[in-house]
Amino acid sequence: MGETLDLERALVVGVASSALFDLAESDAVFREKGEEEYREYQREHIDDVLEPGVAFPFIRRLLDLNDLSDRERLVEIVILSRNDPETGMRVMRSVAHHGLDITRAIFMQGRAPYRFMKPLRMSLFLSANEVDVREATELGFAAGHVVGHAAEDDGGADLRIAFDFDGVLAGDSSERVFQDRGQEEYQESESALAEVPLERGPMADFLEKINRIQGIEDARSVSDPQGFQRRVRVAVVTARSAPAHERAINSIRGWGLRVNDAFFLGGLPKGPILEALQPHIFFDDQRRHVDGASPSTPSVHIPFGKINRE
Repeated sequence: MGETLDLERALVVGVASSALFDLAESDAVFREKGEEEYREYQREHIDDVLEPGVAFPFIRRLLDLNDLSDRERLVEIVILSRNDPETGMRVMRSVAHHGLDITRAIFMQGRAPYRFMKPLRMSLFLSANEVDVREATELGFAAGHVVGHAAEDDGGADLRIAFDFDGVLAGDSSERVFQDRGQEEYQESESALAEVPLERGPMADFLEKINRIQGIEDARSVSDPQGFQRRVRVAVVTARSAPAHERAINSIRGWGLRVNDAFFLGGLPKGPILEALQPHIFFDDQRRHVDGASPSTPSVHIPFGKINRE
Protein backbone atom coordinates (compact mmCIF):
# COMPACT_ATOMS: atom_id res chain seq x y z
CA MET A 1 0.00 0.00 0.00
CA GLY A 2 2.99 2.28 0.61
CA GLU A 3 4.43 1.91 -2.89
CA THR A 4 4.80 5.01 -5.03
CA LEU A 5 5.41 5.12 -8.77
CA ASP A 6 8.13 7.50 -9.96
CA LEU A 7 8.18 7.33 -13.76
CA GLU A 8 11.73 8.69 -13.88
CA ARG A 9 13.11 5.98 -11.59
CA ALA A 10 10.91 2.99 -12.38
CA LEU A 11 11.41 0.59 -15.27
CA VAL A 12 8.32 1.22 -17.40
CA VAL A 13 7.54 -1.21 -20.22
CA GLY A 14 4.68 -1.00 -22.69
CA VAL A 15 3.38 -4.32 -23.97
CA ALA A 16 0.80 -4.96 -26.67
CA SER A 17 -1.73 -7.66 -25.97
CA SER A 18 -0.29 -9.48 -29.00
CA ALA A 19 3.07 -9.84 -27.20
CA LEU A 20 1.64 -10.75 -23.80
CA PHE A 21 -0.96 -13.25 -24.97
CA ASP A 22 -1.45 -15.75 -27.78
CA LEU A 23 -3.90 -13.96 -30.08
CA ALA A 24 -3.54 -16.25 -33.10
CA GLU A 25 -7.22 -17.25 -33.04
CA SER A 26 -8.46 -13.68 -32.58
CA ASP A 27 -6.15 -12.36 -35.29
CA ALA A 28 -7.45 -14.97 -37.71
CA VAL A 29 -11.00 -13.72 -37.14
CA PHE A 30 -9.88 -10.13 -37.74
CA ARG A 31 -8.04 -10.99 -40.97
CA GLU A 32 -10.72 -13.26 -42.40
CA LYS A 33 -13.93 -11.51 -41.30
CA GLY A 34 -13.05 -7.88 -40.55
CA GLU A 35 -13.22 -5.54 -37.58
CA GLU A 36 -16.92 -5.80 -36.73
CA GLU A 37 -16.87 -9.60 -36.65
CA TYR A 38 -13.66 -9.43 -34.60
CA ARG A 39 -15.29 -7.13 -32.03
CA GLU A 40 -18.33 -9.40 -31.83
CA TYR A 41 -16.04 -12.42 -31.41
CA GLN A 42 -14.23 -10.74 -28.50
CA ARG A 43 -17.53 -9.83 -26.84
CA GLU A 44 -18.74 -13.40 -27.12
CA HIS A 45 -15.45 -14.73 -25.69
CA ILE A 46 -14.91 -12.04 -23.05
CA ASP A 47 -14.67 -14.61 -20.25
CA ASP A 48 -12.44 -17.00 -22.21
CA VAL A 49 -8.96 -16.60 -20.79
CA LEU A 50 -6.21 -15.81 -23.28
CA GLU A 51 -3.21 -18.12 -23.13
CA PRO A 52 0.31 -16.75 -22.47
CA GLY A 53 2.22 -15.31 -25.42
CA VAL A 54 5.93 -14.92 -26.21
CA ALA A 55 6.61 -12.14 -23.70
CA PHE A 56 4.47 -13.52 -20.86
CA PRO A 57 7.19 -15.23 -18.74
CA PHE A 58 9.47 -12.19 -19.11
CA ILE A 59 6.73 -9.73 -18.12
CA ARG A 60 5.59 -11.85 -15.18
CA ARG A 61 9.11 -12.05 -13.81
CA LEU A 62 9.67 -8.33 -14.27
CA LEU A 63 6.54 -7.58 -12.25
CA ASP A 64 7.62 -9.98 -9.51
CA LEU A 65 10.71 -7.81 -8.92
CA ASN A 66 8.47 -5.24 -7.26
CA ASP A 67 8.70 -7.25 -4.04
CA LEU A 68 12.31 -6.06 -3.69
CA SER A 69 11.05 -2.71 -2.39
CA ASP A 70 8.17 -1.81 -0.11
CA ARG A 71 8.63 1.94 -0.66
CA GLU A 72 8.56 2.38 -4.43
CA ARG A 73 7.34 0.53 -7.46
CA LEU A 74 10.40 -0.68 -9.37
CA VAL A 75 8.59 -2.02 -12.45
CA GLU A 76 5.43 -0.79 -14.15
CA ILE A 77 3.86 -2.59 -17.11
CA VAL A 78 1.31 -0.74 -19.24
CA ILE A 79 -0.90 -2.44 -21.83
CA LEU A 80 -0.71 -0.57 -25.16
CA SER A 81 -3.47 -1.83 -27.42
CA ARG A 82 -5.06 -1.17 -30.80
CA ASN A 83 -8.28 -2.61 -29.38
CA ASP A 84 -11.12 -0.32 -28.44
CA PRO A 85 -11.89 -0.24 -24.70
CA GLU A 86 -14.81 -2.66 -24.99
CA THR A 87 -12.95 -5.43 -26.80
CA GLY A 88 -9.91 -4.72 -24.62
CA MET A 89 -11.88 -5.93 -21.62
CA ARG A 90 -11.02 -9.53 -22.53
CA VAL A 91 -7.33 -8.66 -22.33
CA MET A 92 -7.68 -7.07 -18.90
CA ARG A 93 -9.76 -9.98 -17.61
CA SER A 94 -7.04 -12.35 -18.80
CA VAL A 95 -4.43 -10.17 -17.07
CA ALA A 96 -6.40 -10.52 -13.82
CA HIS A 97 -6.93 -14.26 -14.29
CA HIS A 98 -3.19 -14.86 -14.66
CA GLY A 99 -2.48 -12.80 -11.55
CA LEU A 100 -0.43 -10.15 -13.33
CA ASP A 101 -0.11 -6.90 -11.38
CA ILE A 102 -1.03 -4.70 -14.35
CA THR A 103 -3.57 -1.95 -13.74
CA ARG A 104 -2.73 0.63 -16.40
CA ALA A 105 -3.75 0.33 -20.04
CA ILE A 106 -4.21 2.49 -23.13
CA PHE A 107 -6.78 1.34 -25.70
CA MET A 108 -6.89 3.16 -29.05
CA GLN A 109 -9.25 1.62 -31.57
CA GLY A 110 -7.28 0.77 -34.71
CA ARG A 111 -4.46 3.20 -33.94
CA ALA A 112 -0.94 2.59 -32.67
CA PRO A 113 -0.56 3.77 -29.06
CA TYR A 114 3.25 3.87 -28.96
CA ARG A 115 3.22 7.69 -29.11
CA PHE A 116 2.46 7.59 -25.38
CA MET A 117 5.81 5.98 -24.62
CA LYS A 118 7.46 9.36 -24.07
CA PRO A 119 5.07 10.87 -21.49
CA LEU A 120 5.04 7.55 -19.63
CA ARG A 121 8.87 7.37 -19.72
CA MET A 122 8.84 3.88 -21.22
CA SER A 123 12.17 2.12 -21.77
CA LEU A 124 10.66 -0.51 -24.08
CA PHE A 125 7.59 -1.34 -26.18
CA LEU A 126 6.93 -4.97 -27.18
CA SER A 127 4.44 -6.01 -29.83
CA ALA A 128 3.74 -8.76 -32.36
CA ASN A 129 2.75 -6.03 -34.85
CA GLU A 130 5.90 -5.50 -36.90
CA VAL A 131 4.62 -2.33 -38.55
CA ASP A 132 3.97 -0.67 -35.18
CA VAL A 133 7.41 -1.67 -33.93
CA ARG A 134 9.19 -0.32 -37.00
CA GLU A 135 7.28 2.96 -36.84
CA ALA A 136 8.08 3.36 -33.15
CA THR A 137 11.76 2.62 -33.83
CA GLU A 138 11.89 5.20 -36.62
CA LEU A 139 10.59 7.77 -34.13
CA GLY A 140 13.47 6.98 -31.78
CA PHE A 141 11.69 4.72 -29.32
CA ALA A 142 13.08 1.41 -28.06
CA ALA A 143 10.66 -1.09 -29.57
CA GLY A 144 10.82 -4.81 -30.24
CA HIS A 145 8.90 -7.26 -32.41
CA VAL A 146 8.27 -10.55 -30.57
CA VAL A 147 8.92 -13.57 -32.77
CA GLY A 148 8.06 -17.24 -32.50
CA HIS A 149 5.91 -19.13 -30.05
CA ALA A 150 5.35 -18.89 -26.32
CA ALA A 151 7.71 -20.86 -24.09
CA GLU A 152 6.27 -22.72 -21.14
CA ASP A 153 6.52 -20.67 -17.97
CA ASP A 154 7.89 -22.82 -15.15
CA GLY A 155 6.63 -20.37 -12.52
CA GLY A 156 10.11 -19.50 -11.27
CA ALA A 157 11.19 -16.09 -9.98
CA ASP A 158 14.58 -15.77 -11.65
CA LEU A 159 14.94 -13.52 -14.69
CA ARG A 160 17.59 -14.08 -17.36
CA ILE A 161 17.92 -11.47 -20.11
CA ALA A 162 20.19 -11.74 -23.14
CA PHE A 163 21.15 -8.88 -25.46
CA ASP A 164 23.01 -8.67 -28.71
CA PHE A 165 25.50 -5.79 -28.56
CA ASP A 166 25.75 -3.79 -31.81
CA GLY A 167 22.44 -2.22 -32.81
CA VAL A 168 20.87 -3.21 -29.49
CA LEU A 169 22.85 -2.05 -26.46
CA ALA A 170 25.16 0.03 -28.67
CA GLY A 171 24.42 2.04 -31.78
CA ASP A 172 25.24 0.59 -35.17
CA SER A 173 28.31 2.68 -36.15
CA SER A 174 30.65 -0.33 -35.85
CA GLU A 175 28.17 -2.55 -37.67
CA ARG A 176 28.15 -0.04 -40.54
CA VAL A 177 31.96 -0.26 -40.76
CA PHE A 178 31.69 -4.04 -40.96
CA GLN A 179 28.99 -3.92 -43.63
CA ASP A 180 30.69 -1.23 -45.73
CA ARG A 181 34.37 -2.16 -45.43
CA GLY A 182 34.55 -5.82 -44.45
CA GLN A 183 35.92 -7.90 -41.60
CA GLU A 184 39.57 -6.85 -41.79
CA GLU A 185 38.99 -3.10 -41.68
CA TYR A 186 36.34 -3.57 -39.04
CA GLN A 187 38.76 -5.41 -36.73
CA GLU A 188 41.44 -2.76 -37.33
CA SER A 189 38.98 0.02 -36.54
CA GLU A 190 37.71 -1.65 -33.37
CA SER A 191 41.26 -2.29 -32.14
CA ALA A 192 42.24 1.34 -32.74
CA LEU A 193 39.11 2.57 -30.93
CA ALA A 194 39.11 -0.06 -28.17
CA GLU A 195 39.18 2.58 -25.42
CA VAL A 196 36.53 4.79 -27.05
CA PRO A 197 32.99 3.91 -25.93
CA LEU A 198 30.43 3.49 -28.69
CA GLU A 199 27.23 5.54 -28.65
CA ARG A 200 24.45 4.07 -26.56
CA GLY A 201 21.90 2.05 -28.52
CA PRO A 202 18.13 1.62 -28.21
CA MET A 203 18.21 -0.86 -25.31
CA ALA A 204 20.82 0.88 -23.14
CA ASP A 205 18.21 2.77 -21.11
CA PHE A 206 16.40 -0.50 -20.44
CA LEU A 207 19.65 -2.09 -19.23
CA GLU A 208 20.28 0.94 -17.02
CA LYS A 209 16.94 0.40 -15.27
CA ILE A 210 17.66 -3.34 -14.94
CA ASN A 211 21.06 -2.50 -13.42
CA ARG A 212 19.32 -0.28 -10.87
CA ILE A 213 17.22 -3.25 -9.78
CA GLN A 214 20.35 -5.40 -9.65
CA GLY A 215 21.89 -2.75 -7.38
CA ILE A 216 18.97 -3.21 -4.98
CA GLU A 217 19.61 -6.94 -5.12
CA ASP A 218 23.29 -6.33 -4.32
CA ALA A 219 22.33 -4.34 -1.21
CA ARG A 220 19.90 -7.04 -0.10
CA SER A 221 22.59 -9.68 -0.60
CA VAL A 222 25.03 -7.74 1.59
CA SER A 223 22.47 -7.33 4.39
CA ASP A 224 21.33 -10.96 4.16
CA PRO A 225 24.21 -12.99 2.64
CA GLN A 226 22.82 -16.34 3.68
CA GLY A 227 19.15 -15.95 2.86
CA PHE A 228 18.87 -13.65 -0.15
CA GLN A 229 19.06 -15.11 -3.64
CA ARG A 230 19.73 -12.78 -6.57
CA ARG A 231 17.19 -13.29 -9.34
CA VAL A 232 18.30 -11.07 -12.24
CA ARG A 233 21.13 -12.05 -14.58
CA VAL A 234 22.11 -10.26 -17.77
CA ALA A 235 24.16 -11.62 -20.68
CA VAL A 236 25.54 -10.20 -23.91
CA VAL A 237 25.56 -12.68 -26.79
CA THR A 238 27.36 -11.12 -29.74
CA ALA A 239 28.97 -12.07 -33.04
CA ARG A 240 32.03 -10.02 -32.03
CA SER A 241 35.29 -11.84 -31.31
CA ALA A 242 38.76 -10.83 -30.13
CA PRO A 243 40.12 -8.19 -30.47
CA ALA A 244 36.76 -6.41 -31.03
CA HIS A 245 35.52 -7.72 -27.68
CA GLU A 246 37.50 -5.06 -25.83
CA ARG A 247 35.50 -2.16 -27.25
CA ALA A 248 32.24 -3.83 -26.28
CA ILE A 249 33.38 -4.36 -22.68
CA ASN A 250 34.85 -0.85 -22.45
CA SER A 251 31.69 0.69 -23.90
CA ILE A 252 29.41 -0.95 -21.34
CA ARG A 253 31.71 0.19 -18.54
CA GLY A 254 32.01 3.67 -20.08
CA TRP A 255 28.22 4.03 -20.02
CA GLY A 256 28.24 3.19 -16.31
CA LEU A 257 26.43 -0.10 -16.97
CA ARG A 258 27.24 -3.76 -16.40
CA VAL A 259 26.41 -7.28 -17.50
CA ASN A 260 27.01 -10.58 -15.73
CA ASP A 261 28.05 -12.71 -18.69
CA ALA A 262 29.39 -12.16 -22.20
CA PHE A 263 29.58 -14.54 -25.14
CA PHE A 264 31.84 -13.45 -28.02
CA LEU A 265 30.92 -15.96 -30.70
CA GLY A 266 32.84 -14.68 -33.74
CA GLY A 267 29.94 -15.35 -36.09
CA LEU A 268 28.97 -18.78 -34.74
CA PRO A 269 25.21 -19.47 -34.59
CA LYS A 270 23.62 -17.98 -31.49
CA GLY A 271 20.72 -20.43 -31.28
CA PRO A 272 22.58 -23.35 -29.62
CA ILE A 273 24.25 -21.03 -27.09
CA LEU A 274 20.92 -19.44 -26.19
CA GLU A 275 19.27 -22.84 -25.90
CA ALA A 276 21.86 -23.74 -23.25
CA LEU A 277 21.75 -20.31 -21.56
CA GLN A 278 17.92 -20.37 -21.41
CA PRO A 279 17.19 -16.65 -21.16
CA HIS A 280 13.58 -15.63 -20.68
CA ILE A 281 14.02 -13.11 -23.48
CA PHE A 282 16.66 -12.34 -26.13
CA PHE A 283 17.03 -9.08 -28.07
CA ASP A 284 18.84 -8.86 -31.43
CA ASP A 285 18.82 -6.39 -34.31
CA GLN A 286 19.32 -9.03 -37.03
CA ARG A 287 16.27 -11.03 -37.96
CA ARG A 288 18.34 -14.08 -38.99
CA HIS A 289 19.69 -14.37 -35.44
CA VAL A 290 16.20 -13.95 -33.99
CA ASP A 291 14.79 -16.60 -36.31
CA GLY A 292 17.63 -18.95 -35.37
CA ALA A 293 17.00 -18.47 -31.66
CA SER A 294 13.20 -18.31 -31.54
CA PRO A 295 12.49 -22.08 -31.75
CA SER A 296 14.01 -22.48 -28.26
CA THR A 297 14.16 -18.94 -26.84
CA PRO A 298 11.56 -16.15 -26.51
CA SER A 299 13.09 -13.68 -28.98
CA VAL A 300 12.65 -10.05 -29.94
CA HIS A 301 13.76 -8.31 -33.12
CA ILE A 302 14.96 -4.73 -32.60
CA PRO A 303 14.63 -3.22 -36.11
CA PHE A 304 17.26 -0.55 -35.49
CA GLY A 305 20.00 0.87 -37.71
CA LYS A 306 21.14 0.65 -41.29
CA ILE A 307 20.95 -3.12 -41.53
CA ASN A 308 17.18 -2.94 -40.99
CA ARG A 309 16.62 -0.23 -43.59
CA GLU A 310 18.13 -2.04 -46.56
